[in-house]
Amino acid sequence: MDEIAPGLRRWTAWHEEWEENVGSLAVDTDDGLVLVDPLEAPPEVSKADHVLVTVFWHGRTTGELGAKRVWASSRSAQPLSNRGVDVTDPFRAGDELPGGIQAFQTARAAEVVYWLPAQRAVAVGDVLLGAGAKPRPTSAPLRLCPERWLGKRTHDDLRATLQPLLELPVERVLVSHGEPVLRDGKFALAAVVGR
Repeated sequence: MDEIAPGLRRWTAWHEEWEENVGSLAVDTDDGLVLVDPLEAPPEVSKADHVLVTVFWHGRTTGELGAKRVWASSRSAQPLSNRGVDVTDPFRAGDELPGGIQAFQTARAAEVVYWLPAQRAVAVGDVLLGAGAKPRPTSAPLRLCPERWLGKRTHDDLRATLQPLLELPVERVLVSHGEPVLRDGKFALAAVVGR
C-alpha cells in the first residue's frame, strides 16, 4: 500500500477476470474510513466505515468487507445487488457523500468519478485508463476507455461529462487500471478531455 497524500492510500491487487493488478483507494475522512472500489483490502483498511463504488463492475470484494454503508450510483445499485453487493446508499451525482467527496456523472450511465477535495484527487473506475492499462496498453498518462464501453454514447459525450473536472484544482488522477497520475493531474486530464 502506498501513501499518495496525507489521508490517501492506494493499493493494487490481482484481478482474476481482468488478468492484471487493479487499483483501490483508502481515504481518511471526518466521516470515517472510506474505500473506493476495494479488491482484497489489506488488514489495515479492512474495517471501513464506507465503501464507494464507481461502477457496478467494481463491486469487487465490497460484499466481504462488512462496511457499515455502501454507496453507489442509483444506476449501479441493482447490478451490484445481482453480484452480491448490498448498496445501502444509492445516490445521484451531486448528492451528499461521506467526507465531502463529490460524485460526477460520466457518459457511461452507471459510472461516476469521485472528487476527493482534501487530497485534490479524482478517483476513476473505467472511463479513464492510466499508462500500461489494457486493452492496448500505451505509455500515455491517461486515455479514454474504448468507445464500445460507452454503449450508445461516444468519446465526445464522455469528454463533455468530464469537462467539469477541469474546474477543480486536480493534482492527482487515480485510475483503477494502469498507473495513477500523481502530479500535474489537471494537465493530464486536460490533454485527454480537451480544452
